[in-house]
Amino acid sequence: MSETMKLVTDWRLHLLVLVLVIITEWVGVIEIPIGPGVIMFLPMLFALLLGLLLYFSPLVKEKQSKHAEPIITISVALLIAKIGVTIGPGLEDVIAAGPAILLQELGNFGTIFLALPVAVLLLGMKREAIGMAHSIGREPNLGVIYDKFGFDSAEGKGVTTVYIFGTVFGALFYGLIAGILATFTPLNPLSLAMAAGVGSGSMMAAATGSLIASYPELEAQIVAFAGASNLLTYSTGLFVAIFISLPVTEKLYSVFTKWRGGENQ
Repeated sequence: MSETMKLVTDWRLHLLVLVLVIITEWVGVIEIPIGPGVIMFLPMLFALLLGLLLYFSPLVKEKQSKHAEPIITISVALLIAKIGVTIGPGLEDVIAAGPAILLQELGNFGTIFLALPVAVLLLGMKREAIGMAHSIGREPNLGVIYDKFGFDSAEGKGVTTVYIFGTVFGALFYGLIAGILATFTPLNPLSLAMAAGVGSGSMMAAATGSLIASYPELEAQIVAFAGASNLLTYSTGLFVAIFISLPVTEKLYSVFTKWRGGENQ
């Protein structure tokens, strides 16, 4: 039997996914008022948590985990296609944003200047910190690190760790932080929508879901800005990682290790 047929006929996987969808949609959106604002828990967040619990239960075996991988890729491809269609009606608003939509890529440098000092100076990490802190560690970044340093290298292990952690907890974090920023700060919701496009379909979907729940009248604009930002990150993020963020991370790593006492790199 071909791999495709094995995936299609894996009744346990499809049944578990169906049950998860039914449960999370039945629960719906849970709102917790905090002062003048509100924190929103979306169905996607419940699906992630329940899926994580199921992964460590006897109901999910290694076969289901392997079969789920290509389905995630297909789902993200459909999501990107939907985003591309949605951007069209809001294209004028996106163009009107001018340099802001292009410069949003600079926001990803926060992983370097915030995470790298903590990893090296406080936690004492070695070269795995380069792979972990040069970006948010999505698919293009995996390719860059694996190609330059190798899959089994310290840098490769670092970026793989961040990728797995982001896959499991990234959408949960982005959904929460977007809701908090939308309700507790004076930031424009469209600027938050641009910040949601970090190069991850699931993270972007969680963040935009929270923003739309807070500003339903701006739904079309939020989706357009987030989608355009996400597509730009996909297209430019790889080159930024190769020519800017990774060299800067390596240079800062050398500086920090000297400050720490010059350990072997």
